[in-house]
Amino acid sequence: MDALTRRAGGAPNPTYLMYNASHFREVTVTENKPGDTRTHEVGRRPSPPELAEQGAAVDGVPQTLDKRLFFQLQVFTHCFDADEVVRAARASGLEMVVYLNLNDARGIGLLFMSEDPETFAGAAREMLLRPPFAALTPLHDYTMLGRTYSIGRETDLEDWLLRKSRRNALNPAYPWAVWYPLRRTGAFNRLSRDEQGKMMLEHAMIGISYGEAGHAFDIRLECHGIDRDDNEFVLGLVSGNLHRLSRLVKDMRRTRQTSEFMEKMGPFFIGRAIWQSPMPAGEARRPAY
Repeated sequence: MDALTRRAGGAPNPTYLMYNASHFREVTVTENKPGDTRTHEVGRRPSPPELAEQGAAVDGVPQTLDKRLFFQLQVFTHCFDADEVVRAARASGLEMVVYLNLNDARGIGLLFMSEDPETFAGAAREMLLRPPFAALTPLHDYTMLGRTYSIGRETDLEDWLLRKSRRNALNPAYPWAVWYPLRRTGAFNRLSRDEQGKMMLEHAMIGISYGEAGHAFDIRLECHGIDRDDNEFVLGLVSGNLHRLSRLVKDMRRTRQTSEFMEKMGPFFIGRAIWQSPMPAGEARRPAY
């Protein structure tokens, strides 16, 4: 049976979308002329989406991979013994980073990473319910959860999705970190793909220039639908120098994407790593950017 749903808007000639198992039809009803309707097909049911991540073709063969690396940042206050936290983190066997919160003398941040989000609902959760974490006060406004993603141009898709961000987060040469979520305005999504691409390239080139100079490196994550406050991205910036991170954020504010189409950024967590899980063997020798 067809389902009939009125489209929002309340226009004098209301438009309806009629759906059945084979296709959608759009029906326009002219209220001042009862019985006068026009019907036209607006499109068949879309094909199932391709959910695998895609990279640049290699020797003419497309790269696809249905794997991602998830990150979750949990922030706490009322921590009076950071060494005890480090001992518990080391004993957990989880891949993670322990940060001191630069803006809270009693604060710490825990960055977890895993290809399996069950880790956050399982082993990480169980760890946080035991001492010393059970006595700490969580700061839920700073909780961030995101996943790596591709844009279709990555020359080494597997490295981009599963290893690059892990290297940046776990590299002892980059103890300083700035983490924050962001959401663009709806107007950005209405722009053409070409216009969006130009703005994103302008933004990306600033980050690339910092990375090539060894000043700072990023961890870019999508969080559509998995963020409490409906943010779209989580961004982590890491460096050996805090000033460089501040300067990078400042330089990116001048791009068109940020200055015209950014609805919300933050809150910002500024941390200094006091313990990082060891990087997998051989990863330290690979380039960070």
